[in-house]
Amino acid sequence: MSLRPVTHQSHAQPTMEGAGVHLHRAFGFGEPELSDPFLLFDDFRNDVPEHYERGFPWHPHRGIETITYVLAGEVAHADSLGNAGTLGAGTVQWMTAGSGILHQEMPAGDFAGRMHGFQLWANLPRDQKMTAPRYQDIQASDIPEVIDDDGTKVRVITGAFWGAKGPVDGIATDPQYLDITVPPLKTKRFKVDTRRRAFAYVFGGEGRFTDAAAPTGVLVEKELMGEEILMRDNSGDRTLIRLGAGDEVQVTAGEKGIRFLLVSGAPINEPVAWHGPIVMNTRAELEQAMRDLRTGNFIRAH
Repeated sequence: MSLRPVTHQSHAQPTMEGAGVHLHRAFGFGEPELSDPFLLFDDFRNDVPEHYERGFPWHPHRGIETITYVLAGEVAHADSLGNAGTLGAGTVQWMTAGSGILHQEMPAGDFAGRMHGFQLWANLPRDQKMTAPRYQDIQASDIPEVIDDDGTKVRVITGAFWGAKGPVDGIATDPQYLDITVPPLKTKRFKVDTRRRAFAYVFGGEGRFTDAAAPTGVLVEKELMGEEILMRDNSGDRTLIRLGAGDEVQVTAGEKGIRFLLVSGAPINEPVAWHGPIVMNTRAELEQAMRDLRTGNFIRAH
């Protein structure tokens, strides 16, 4: 077994999207080859309603998939195909935009005004960019949760892990999307297919991600060795960890435990032509999508 090294650490940066939603972006709109097959990752955590309630009014998508995972509050959605619904706490929506869809997402807080969730964009390979759009709305009760003997808890959103299989299926890049909680001071290893590119996103607690060269339980400063990353539970806990090649990820939780997403997928290795919510392979395809928007031909019959 080989441990995946930590290749890069960064904090999600504040930005605004939609009609004025305040969120933090871990990556997106730059160097898509670093995270291929994933394009963008946003953390929309907020307890100030005026910072999120104007939401994301009607907008287009083509050539990608969007994955929304809600932890607190809810998100009402509707689209040009006539679908409508509400995502509550613990639910997931995996939307395959394919040839084109118009939709809106309007968040609302819980009883305390809190809104928290994540949105991940995954690219589609060339031969599926113009596929028929579809939704997979997954209720919280349908997401398997596996608890190990030491109390480590894993929600399996997609992919197979520890004998459980996530309910989201039929995804081109065969991704694995896990929500992991490790109890205080425990060290755990998690298998990741060597063919997949992987990242972790820490959003609660504290801990260490260690590579093969770092002695267990010893903090090695990143500035000196680049072999271990330490996160603290404070305003900067929205931490992205990019992981190198290997088949396992090792995490040691701090005194408060640690909660993070572990996401991996098979790289597509195709050219990317990107403009806002539309991602194609060539500039010509991108220009055609924009013409389709202007002329009312964006939504295709299938």
